[in-house]
Amino acid sequence: MEKNTYSTKAKELLAEMTLQEKIGQLNQKLYGFGIYERDGEEISFSQEFKDEVEKYGGLGTLYGLYRADPWSQKDYENGLYGENAVKAYNQMQKYVLEHSRLKIPALLSTECPHGHQALDSYLLPVNLNMGATFHPELIHSAYRVCGKQLHDMGVDLALISLLDVVRDPRWGRSEECFSEDPYLCSRMAEQVVSAVQGEGVSVVAKHFAAQGECTGGINASAARIGERELREIHLPAMKACADAGVDGVMAAYNEIDGVFCHANYHLLTDILRDEMGFDGVVMADGCAIDQLNVVTGDCVRSGAAALRAGVDIGLWDEAYGHLDEAFEKGYITEEDIDRAVLRVLELKVKRGLFESPLLDENQKPEEYSYEKYPQALQIARESVVLLENRNDILPLSKETRKIAVIGPNADAVYNQLGDYSPQVKRENCSTVLDGVRSYLGDKAVYARGCGVFDGTQEELEEAVKLAEQSDITILVLGGSSSRFGEVSFDANGAAISEHGVSMDCGEGVDTAELSLPAVQRELAEKIFATGSKVITVIIGGRAYALDEVAEKSDAVLYGFYPGMQGGKAIGEILFGEVNPSGRLPVSLPRCTGQLPVYYNYKNSYRSMHYYNIPDGAAYTFGYGKSYTNFEYEDISFGKKDVAIEELHKNGIQVEMSIKNIGEQDGYAVPLVYIAGEQGSVVRRAKELKGFQKIWLKKGESKKVSIFLPSEAFAVWNSEMKFTVEPGRVQIILEEMGQTVGSETLNLF
Repeated sequence: MEKNTYSTKAKELLAEMTLQEKIGQLNQKLYGFGIYERDGEEISFSQEFKDEVEKYGGLGTLYGLYRADPWSQKDYENGLYGENAVKAYNQMQKYVLEHSRLKIPALLSTECPHGHQALDSYLLPVNLNMGATFHPELIHSAYRVCGKQLHDMGVDLALISLLDVVRDPRWGRSEECFSEDPYLCSRMAEQVVSAVQGEGVSVVAKHFAAQGECTGGINASAARIGERELREIHLPAMKACADAGVDGVMAAYNEIDGVFCHANYHLLTDILRDEMGFDGVVMADGCAIDQLNVVTGDCVRSGAAALRAGVDIGLWDEAYGHLDEAFEKGYITEEDIDRAVLRVLELKVKRGLFESPLLDENQKPEEYSYEKYPQALQIARESVVLLENRNDILPLSKETRKIAVIGPNADAVYNQLGDYSPQVKRENCSTVLDGVRSYLGDKAVYARGCGVFDGTQEELEEAVKLAEQSDITILVLGGSSSRFGEVSFDANGAAISEHGVSMDCGEGVDTAELSLPAVQRELAEKIFATGSKVITVIIGGRAYALDEVAEKSDAVLYGFYPGMQGGKAIGEILFGEVNPSGRLPVSLPRCTGQLPVYYNYKNSYRSMHYYNIPDGAAYTFGYGKSYTNFEYEDISFGKKDVAIEELHKNGIQVEMSIKNIGEQDGYAVPLVYIAGEQGSVVRRAKELKGFQKIWLKKGESKKVSIFLPSEAFAVWNSEMKFTVEPGRVQIILEEMGQTVGSETLNLF
């Protein structure tokens, strides 16, 4: 439907609405999972829900009807899935329509950070895994599956983490970021938007902006940066989403240089709408508008500040329930309200809700199995990063006499799923132990050894004994964002981090120390002392400082949170059925005090140089080994001297021939960086500007071309204009963290 068509319909509705009805369209006050009860197949709705609909003569947006996790307290006993989910949706929507004077249906929003946070959902590995694949086409294919399932369930707004760039791995939400690099984040984000919206579900990209630039790694803390850093690092992913036609954006909790995002007109209107051309809805984060009270003094003024800045839809806050009072006091005008309401109505018309507000209850729900849709497994396969492989101990032989599989994450399903995960069925999951036993059967023996944070002497002794009796030990360490334990929650659903909680990552779970927990380091030390060959597998949601664990291991695999089929993928890699092709989307520090350790630091200082540790990250962005080797030949960067006018017209083609000279089929992952050497502002040491993922059979050679448009060479200059400046720029081609070619380009 053309914009003019749905805008005309929306304006006609707006003209007929009362002030109270308009304000109702901007409120998303209800926790959807809390407004129903299911008794067998019978579903009833709460008085709170009915009162909200009565108050506003309808309902704007309902959040999380299907959400199922420890915070929502919904599971297979009392939650919605299959036919009862469709039934509940229709009951809700019918009630809204029957009590809406103008018959305006409600939007349904839901969390989908790595698949729908609902029962029987198709879950993907987390964003860090997606970034590690360096394979945007695969991510697009996987999110098409998620989008299809969301559409089947009547979801209108999929809330997806697409905009955060991890700049401090102490941050508990690191797992929700694709990378520390803005270009990689952008390429992944645009694929998710086009995939999900291509299946008929609107995406709300979150969080806008600079949430990953947190102070001390603390969630929702201040981004103490200027506008140039904001534009260089944190805005490109949003620009990519806007260009992809994203329908929604969620504002971030943090403030930037003293101004909260939810009250930042410059960010939400000048930049987002006027510069980027975004014309969808802006949604608040949970309870975030009320947090403006620290500036405004009360929620009436907070609601007014957010509305004026450009926030169209609230989320659980008190403030947007007081917009009528803000209007009466003159803090906002009816024009301010109408502007936001029109955007909401336009989206409802665009989504076809007025024509088809209900789901087909005669349609049998599809089963989204990992056998039918192997994309999630493929992401796990392509995201595991091989950091070390000393003496080529990997891949393992299936004839190995006995292998000990040890560690807190060796057989812990929820520890490999990440935050925002629903209850799952064990039979649909594969742990590392499962993956190894699929090759060795009972020749693979298991001991937990310890938990993420705790353990007993008996567990430790059992693990050591098994390692002593085994040819090889697979030591599975790391962390967990699992809420399925002794976890308490804040009003916005974030975990309240405290000592004794089993989570070491996830929303609200930030850390001051990036080493693995002490009990895991002790376990590792005891296992190393046995003399057994040790292959360490790290499963976790952030970049850890692995120090001696990596140094003493014979091989190291970094798996982040590989999802429901992660154990199968890791087993396939361990035994050589899959050649590892993951590359680090984030740099791994040597120690916590070395931060920041991201690769694209400014050239104004010597990065991470301390007298008492080696320079640079322990393992840098883009690093990752393979079971094969690639040879790069006939590398061409084009002409050395290029006029800026010609650059705008033709860009730069980086061409090469890549040959697989090893003994296994595998993926080559050429990365193209630039390093500006002259200009009006300080440039970064390196900036990723292009990449491809190329499958090559043993002995096969392919010609590859990576195009760099003129925008790849542009900077936010001293006058804060995005332009290409004359001067020298080095173009660098890398594979597995090693430079395979470079050239200096002179722009004039």
